[in-house]
Amino acid sequence: MSNAGTALLALKYFQNKLKKARREVILYNVTLKVLRKSRDLDKAEKLFEEMLERGVKPDNVTFSTLISCARACSLPGKAVELFEKMPSHGCEPDDVTFSAMIDAYGRAGNVDMALSLYDRARNEKWRIDRMTFSTLIKMYGTSGNFDGCLNVYEEMKALGVKPNMVVYNNLLDAMGRAKRPWQAKNIYKDMTSNGYLPNWSTYASLLRAYGRARYGQDALAVYREMKEKGMELNVILYNTILAMCADLGYIDEAFKIFEDMKSSGTCNPDSWTFSSLITICSCSGKVSEAEALLDDMLEAGFEPNIFILTSLIQCYGKAQRIDDVVRTCNRMLDLSITPDDRFCACLLNVMTQTPKEELAKLTECIEKANSKLGNVVKLLLEEQGSEGNFKMEASELLNLISNDVKKAYCNCLIDLCVNLNLLEKACELLDLGLMLEIYTDIESRSPTQWSLHLKSLSLGAALTALHVWINDLSKALESGEEFPPLLGINTGHGKHNYSDKGLATVFESHLKDLNAPFHEATDQVGWFLTTEDAAKSWLKSRNSPELVTA
Repeated sequence: MSNAGTALLALKYFQNKLKKARREVILYNVTLKVLRKSRDLDKAEKLFEEMLERGVKPDNVTFSTLISCARACSLPGKAVELFEKMPSHGCEPDDVTFSAMIDAYGRAGNVDMALSLYDRARNEKWRIDRMTFSTLIKMYGTSGNFDGCLNVYEEMKALGVKPNMVVYNNLLDAMGRAKRPWQAKNIYKDMTSNGYLPNWSTYASLLRAYGRARYGQDALAVYREMKEKGMELNVILYNTILAMCADLGYIDEAFKIFEDMKSSGTCNPDSWTFSSLITICSCSGKVSEAEALLDDMLEAGFEPNIFILTSLIQCYGKAQRIDDVVRTCNRMLDLSITPDDRFCACLLNVMTQTPKEELAKLTECIEKANSKLGNVVKLLLEEQGSEGNFKMEASELLNLISNDVKKAYCNCLIDLCVNLNLLEKACELLDLGLMLEIYTDIESRSPTQWSLHLKSLSLGAALTALHVWINDLSKALESGEEFPPLLGINTGHGKHNYSDKGLATVFESHLKDLNAPFHEATDQVGWFLTTEDAAKSWLKSRNSPELVTA
């Protein structure tokens, strides 16, 4: 009963001995079960054809055995084909077969049919096996219905079906793609408390989950555990953790991981690997290291892509090497790479760090990359007679570019205005940003507090918003408007990953320069507060609005 060849011989023997077996279908079904155990679908299908040729009518057991054999052989399409033949042979599927078909349809890609059967299974309380639950979780995860994954998991536990490693790993993978690392942690805890030890797939799913969500220390802990257990990472996992290090400013860790990757002997860096490392060097101002990595990349046979060239421009900009910025821009055009909005945003950011006498070089680069942006920058740099045109052109530009870079463009353009002491144009841009809802909820008013919220603004945009707010407060005072007991400025408490300075640090100094009575709150990090009386007294003492300077 375990050897397919012997079972087929036994079937022939009984067929010859029992010339007119009343229930010959039972002999076939028993033999099919042996073939299923051997996972030999080819022989099982041939036996099914022979059965039909002999005029033996298949029953539900015949089809359920064939379908489960197809599932065991990871051939869900064949299982669906067999299932759909049942009605033509007068067979009505039972709940066990229906439950198996949830898995088969799901794995064959017919999601609608799988979900329809699953709804029926819940209503009619069919027994569903772990393999089917695992497929449902994977199916929901692939379609982006991550709550559906968790609902299936909870239903599974409620029905007393114990998850196996495949179920846990599918759940962890889904939570990683959903960017829900906290739920991945809970599932991992369930898994280990139920006696399962993590395997490579578990660690890979956790590393992706923590890496994508920028859970830096958790991701590094998983990485170290994998290395301690001698598990090899593939290039995708290495790139995931290196991209996370680039975003979080983990410089030393990134280069240690890069060395591990190179010495692994099984995994070679690709262009994405070099892109993350060059980004790290660029953000931390390591020009020579970025150039060395570029040379290594070229030697490995990879051409720089737009992400790498954008990082290099950022790096040269920080180092005030404007000629190298221009050279990199020209190199991009020589490679026939089309500049995108992010590349142009990076050029704008470099302009905010560039001395006035070298801005013309960058204006030419921006014109080549985006003529509309180039026109706005030229109007900004003109000193007279362009105010009306400037706001109109800036509005057209901001309406054309993609939403994810609108704030970056607006921030950089305002920063450039502030650097050049063009307060009026800075205010025009801020007003435009508010009108186009690029900036939202900058000001709030309640009966107890008026506040200015600057967390999402660049330094120049924040200083401009402060200037406008102070002028608005002065007007409110002059018109006799009732002030609340408290006024506050919220700069946030975050710092750039590659810098020790945050907006709060700069603002503390700037508020002192203005002699403004705002003081950092001891119990609210990033908040500067003052009282109604102190604010009124200070506003009355100001003879005229100060120009905002960075």
